[in-house]
Amino acid sequence: MSNTAIKEQDYEKDTKVDLSIWKRLFRYVFRYKKATVALILCNIGIAIVDIIYPLMSSYAIDNFVEKGTTHGLGWFIPVYLGLVALQSSGVFFFIKQAGRIEMNVSYDIRTEAFRKLQELPFSFYDKTAVGYLMARMISDVGRLSEMMAWSFVDLLWAATYVIGVVVAMFVKNWRLALLVMVVIPPLAIISVYFQKKILKYQRRVRKTNSRITGSFNEGIMGAMTTKTLVREEANYSEFKELTGEMKHASIRSALLSALFMPIVMFLGSIGTAIALYKGGSELMVGALTFGTLSAFISYATNFFEPIQQLAGILAELQSAQASAERVVSLIDTPCEIIDSPEVIAKYGDSFNPKRENWEPIKGEVEFENVSFAYNGGEKVLKNFNLHVSAGETIALVGETGAGKSTIVNLVCRFYEPTEGRVLIDGRDYRERSQLWLQSSLGYVLQSPHLFSGTIADNIRYGRKDATDEEVHAAARMVHAEEFILRQENGYDTEVGEGGVRLSTGEKQLISFARVILADPRIFVLDEATSSIDTETEQLIQDAITTVLDNRTSFIVAHRLSTIRNADRILVIRGGEITEQGTHSELIAKRGYYYDLYTTQFSEEASDAILSEK
Repeated sequence: MSNTAIKEQDYEKDTKVDLSIWKRLFRYVFRYKKATVALILCNIGIAIVDIIYPLMSSYAIDNFVEKGTTHGLGWFIPVYLGLVALQSSGVFFFIKQAGRIEMNVSYDIRTEAFRKLQELPFSFYDKTAVGYLMARMISDVGRLSEMMAWSFVDLLWAATYVIGVVVAMFVKNWRLALLVMVVIPPLAIISVYFQKKILKYQRRVRKTNSRITGSFNEGIMGAMTTKTLVREEANYSEFKELTGEMKHASIRSALLSALFMPIVMFLGSIGTAIALYKGGSELMVGALTFGTLSAFISYATNFFEPIQQLAGILAELQSAQASAERVVSLIDTPCEIIDSPEVIAKYGDSFNPKRENWEPIKGEVEFENVSFAYNGGEKVLKNFNLHVSAGETIALVGETGAGKSTIVNLVCRFYEPTEGRVLIDGRDYRERSQLWLQSSLGYVLQSPHLFSGTIADNIRYGRKDATDEEVHAAARMVHAEEFILRQENGYDTEVGEGGVRLSTGEKQLISFARVILADPRIFVLDEATSSIDTETEQLIQDAITTVLDNRTSFIVAHRLSTIRNADRILVIRGGEITEQGTHSELIAKRGYYYDLYTTQFSEEASDAILSEK
């Protein structure tokens, strides 16, 4: 089961409305106090005018129509037109302010959530699906901002209107008002029943929506794998089943809504019929005027629309509770790697660095009795000790899962030791800020990632203030300029999303140039040459020799031929160093490294011979 599915199950139960979460979210609304107050006043004003209209009609019937006179129209017409103008203005400002608040709230929540995503460590992304995050950032945030800007204000209008109508009816004729309201109890019971049923299917729709988003993402990102494994039909069937679940739940929800509306209208018609019957009877005996009957019919006809709206908004509030929890939980996700208040006070944080207090990094790295386990599982490293001098090049080799990438991730402080310490230049790196260390890191991955934009933009991503000449110099240093100048627009060539317009080797050369431009003191190459061709590998090897000079470097290598010049090669097995030394020393020992190297060398030689044939 995917992470998305697991997370969505947490919200599958019918949770009650948690007012503390909504109070938290409404802080975003009240950042715009003037607009919010104006919105509330506009809605209350509109509701009051809606209540006054039937009273004006009642007055006109009793005083103008019944009496057959126009005496008093001189003040009545301007007042009526004034009410029309007031309502029109109120509707205009309501739409304007609600739209503004919706956009501002959506912007603020997404900005804060994105900032949180920038702060969260690798461990968060290891266990969180992309579809889950996309659904939270796009679908849930949009839904919540719309609801807070429109639905809650509609709730205020409906409540004001209902209370005002009840008061007006009781003032006019309390006996008739009680008869009209006799249908409210059954309406409330039916509303609760239908809204619970509708909510059940709406939750299924919300749950499936995140899984569909994740499926889209996997289908797009894994298009090549899908085609090479001929998975099109299987993927289509799985996706069809997934969307079928959403279709079924959506149809059931729509069907229940379609049944609910006529029932509410039917009960509303009964209320109107009661008003007509009883009011007509009283009218015949002179106990009621035509104007009062007209007002009651108008109130009875319109009374049940806001009640239905109230029921719908309250149900939507309960349905949106899961979305509110998901968004708030994302914003409140605790960072597993945080700087202490003392460190932040001196060195700043990721968004407000105090670079003037940063000590220069020399590059000495030491692991002191380090143990580490992912998410409380089995230990990957146990009492691991290692001292790396500044400027030394360390190569890490070993089988998959031995702990090589864990070691470099600990060096970069993408994770922190479960036990023990990692020291940079003799100090526990937790006594410095994360940005202090990571701004001096150069990390080249096996699968290079480029951002949408030009080649020059991607190289300059390593240092935004770099000049064109510095960008070109970095490209030349890794022998990337030759292929760049062959492109149609040279350095201004668009790389496409994720760099899809370039080969893997070309993307790798650009990522090398990007890191070199940043001029890091500590360099990490995590199998950076394992997915490129031999010719490009040789270009990178020539660049590495120059780039790593006088920099502390960690090279995780699959191709052992790429690490022969390392100052020290560490053989990692089961989270421990079993062999270490230079290439020549390890070959002379004729141990695990010797077997690994000779086997790989024989395979590469055989492949070369077969290629020539």
